[in-house]
Amino acid sequence: MQSSAQQTRLGLLYGLAAYGSWGIVPLFWPLLKPAGATEILAHRMVWSLPACLLILLAVRRWSWIGPLLRQPRRLALVAAAAAIITVNWGVYIWAVNSGRVVEAALGYFINPLVSIAFGVVLLRERLRRLQWTAVGIGAVAVVVLTVGYGRLPWVALTLAFSFGTYGLVKKHIGLEGVEGFAAETAMQFLPALGFLVYLGGRGEATFGTEGVGHALLLASCGVVTAVPLICFGASAVRLPLSTIGMMQYIAPTLQFLLGLFYFHESMPPERWAGFALVWAALSVLTWDALRTARRGRAALRAAARARAAGQPAPDETRPALDRA
Repeated sequence: MQSSAQQTRLGLLYGLAAYGSWGIVPLFWPLLKPAGATEILAHRMVWSLPACLLILLAVRRWSWIGPLLRQPRRLALVAAAAAIITVNWGVYIWAVNSGRVVEAALGYFINPLVSIAFGVVLLRERLRRLQWTAVGIGAVAVVVLTVGYGRLPWVALTLAFSFGTYGLVKKHIGLEGVEGFAAETAMQFLPALGFLVYLGGRGEATFGTEGVGHALLLASCGVVTAVPLICFGASAVRLPLSTIGMMQYIAPTLQFLLGLFYFHESMPPERWAGFALVWAALSVLTWDALRTARRGRAALRAAARARAAGQPAPDETRPALDRA
């Protein structure tokens, strides 16, 4: 039995592996050229299913399949999640291979702000003052970046809103990480395979025509997709949500640095100003989350001490969160 400290260290290592992998994945997609973004996307969907099946075989998790098949509403939500993540993947692959790595990174930087906005608009959640401040700064940042790019940063916004919507849909599906991902890839498999067969019939597929190495790289899309997911799942069960929330910025930070220093994408002053505003919003959001978590823990400790002393436990958790 591992100690709590060992579990935490292991969780951090798994988290670094997951977010680090997602952070450097822009280095992988250009290796798949001359395949276009749609062919790469189709291979990612096709080869992800065998990877998921191998994982499920290793962990022996099959009991969820029967109940899911008997619930049409959940199946419809799985299909919706599969369609949304397909858009997210496709735009991301296209952006990387079109020299827009920095803008893609921006999408994942602003994703937490989009998730908060969804909570207010769709789930009627109440925001704390600092959360409103962060959302306001984020909105100003989008305006500044629109001026900086000379257009709406549609790649970043598509990635942020599609991933935010994906998370919202998955919240209502109620499947664990690997199981949910396996269900989604099962939905994606046949349409993606049909598209690849169509490409092959037209003589436009690169799989099998560009050499064994290229074919193996396309097939490895499943591993590239599945391994970070496994690491993330192993990390999530060992670390508190506040730590996971802090680590989520590793991936877009690495992507931003790759876009800047490896792909040599331009960053005029207006874009720096927009990114600075986004980072300021995220700093406010992170500070608020850490402060709220600290107050919640303090309230729980006070309640535990009161119970140990035989006194009525003060109901301080909710006021502490409301005051934050």
